[in-house]
Amino acid sequence: MSDSTKPVRVRFAPSPTGKLHVGGARTAIFNWAFARANNGTFILRIDDTDPTRSTDENTQIILRAMRWMGLDWDEGPDVGGEFGPYAQTERLDMYKAAAQRLWDEGKAYPCFCTPEQLAADREAAKARKDPFQGYQRRCRDLDPDEARRRIDAGEPYVLRIKVPDGRGDVVIHDAVHGDVTFDAKELDDFVIFRSDGTPTYNFATVVDDAAMGITHVIRGDDHLSNTPRQVMVYEALGAPVPVFAHISMILGADGKKLSKRHGATSVEEFRDEGYLPDAFVNYLALLGWSPDGETTIVPRDVLASTFSLDRVSKNPATFDPAKLDWINAEYLANMSDDEFTDKIMVPELVEAGLMDEGDHTREWLCTLASVVRPRTKHLGDVAGICSIVFATAESLTYEDKAVSKGLAKEGMADVLAAAASALEAVPDGSWNAEAIDGALEVLPEQLDVKKRLVFQAIRAAVCGNLVSPPLGVVIELVGKADALARIKRARGMAL
Repeated sequence: MSDSTKPVRVRFAPSPTGKLHVGGARTAIFNWAFARANNGTFILRIDDTDPTRSTDENTQIILRAMRWMGLDWDEGPDVGGEFGPYAQTERLDMYKAAAQRLWDEGKAYPCFCTPEQLAADREAAKARKDPFQGYQRRCRDLDPDEARRRIDAGEPYVLRIKVPDGRGDVVIHDAVHGDVTFDAKELDDFVIFRSDGTPTYNFATVVDDAAMGITHVIRGDDHLSNTPRQVMVYEALGAPVPVFAHISMILGADGKKLSKRHGATSVEEFRDEGYLPDAFVNYLALLGWSPDGETTIVPRDVLASTFSLDRVSKNPATFDPAKLDWINAEYLANMSDDEFTDKIMVPELVEAGLMDEGDHTREWLCTLASVVRPRTKHLGDVAGICSIVFATAESLTYEDKAVSKGLAKEGMADVLAAAASALEAVPDGSWNAEAIDGALEVLPEQLDVKKRLVFQAIRAAVCGNLVSPPLGVVIELVGKADALARIKRARGMAL
């Protein structure tokens, strides 16, 4: 739980300049889980102040990804809230009002320095080996009347914050990294409003966070360097500084920052590759956090009740696709057959065109689910695993290995003839895996043929391969007529 006496309010504020990627998704998960664990408020805000790259299409992609992950927000797009609007492009008047207040209070000032002047000042600072090569405060003490005349004359200007003289070092009490100190000498009077009338990121985000009452800012540690400037804005606005928690980068197996070269990186790509949202959220939550250092399966409700910042590691996390696959398979394996049938199997089979809704009985579908579910690692595996069941005697494909090892051996035609007779004798009313297995189990002794060879031949005949779900269940599912037709066709390939 948070030590703060205020109700927890956190935000996830993506920029809609592209898809939601793994790093941003994990940040969203940490914010959501922290809010839920502390009975707080989770806010989704769209930081779309980059007009050249931000698009509404990207915003919708982000919202879809958030919904797919099951990260519900208490305030934000589509749900509203008393601190809206929740897109920065709709909050420009608020930024202008805040900047004007700082200007009126002498905490900000107009700067008329041209890019050429700023470049010349930097070069001069380098030449004299000045350790500080930021803005040289050339316009800081301009007479207000002169500044007004220049503005009225149409001269371009930016608005800079006035870092107080003698401010001292900025110490960030980071919940992940501990105390981080920034030398006050490195803080220049940075721009808070550009000459085109738009706010800078470090200004707009603080105005928003202050107005929305954000108590904790949980974000990637690539933002750590922005924090001292943002603290300056909080102080100038007279707003409380939130608790900062900067979480580590996510690396690929090669130790470099996760990127396209490591495979899928966007949430939608993982969705399309067949990962369950619960498994995906579980895995990303473990990238830099764990409840006890050992537990791997963390259901959503456990994450939402146990997440804490003091369990977040400051060391970079490594993205391991194999571990994600394992967690996904665990979630699938732990589903009931009913749940797997309704949520996974039937939708996948319908989409693959292997069946239509209502084609089979509930009992038949649950029997199929019982053999498919333990063999499924990704949702996309379902159609492939089921393909032999939905094939017919005419359309079944025989693998070369199945023919050479299972059928093309002396005596296998007789084995298949005996198998057909045994299955023919199973009453239609008792056509189930148990009865089918019982009918076939006696064949090796009756034929005086090794058990492995007998069942290899029958599996090759019915399944077209030598590795498939339990044979009796497959034969039950394809039905008596088709099973016999498959065996008849395979006898033509057997010796």
